[in-house]
Amino acid sequence: MGTVTPARGPKEPQQERSRATRRALLEAAVSCLAERGWSGSTVSVVAERAGVSRGAAQHHFRTREDLFTAAVEHVAEKRQGALKAVAHDLPPAGSAARTRIVVEEIVNLYTGPLFRAALHLWVAASDEAPLRDRVTALEARVGREAHRTAVALLGADESVPGVRETVQGLLDMSRGLGLATLLTDDKPRRDRVVTQWARILDTVLNGEG
Repeated sequence: MGTVTPARGPKEPQQERSRATRRALLEAAVSCLAERGWSGSTVSVVAERAGVSRGAAQHHFRTREDLFTAAVEHVAEKRQGALKAVAHDLPPAGSAARTRIVVEEIVNLYTGPLFRAALHLWVAASDEAPLRDRVTALEARVGREAHRTAVALLGADESVPGVRETVQGLLDMSRGLGLATLLTDDKPRRDRVVTQWARILDTVLNGEG
């Protein structure tokens, strides 16, 4: 007697389509925000880019603020996941090679399309009261996660004086490079800064100087 394969319920493909629509809207929202800024990124524009109706977009995200804060958080989580995945192929903890790779990866976190999109959202939040509290909370959450990830990848001991501040300084410096990249993508200059920060981190992490 043959094995009977149970039929898939109608809700399963419907739920998958719903998840796919949501993903498409989030990706489209980040692209629009990075390319057009807040003023040029409406729900209608995002829906068109995602290939769905405005009604479908509003089914998933009731307001424009819902859509764009969710979009930036979505891509931030993806980038953090990619950053954490670097841990599997890193050189030994405490080595200069490991520090250099981690610094490069963290800088990349702040110099790509996500940072550009997030920056537009921050600027909009400074003028849009309904958006301000949500973006402030989102940025705090993303910042804490980035700090935890950096500490883990570097193998840093934050009980040692100066280590926590130096790791946070790396994140702040990376944001600064992200701002500079908005105007000119000066990779040779960025590489020199990365090299110097890797040296600083090695000194602090290894208790030298």
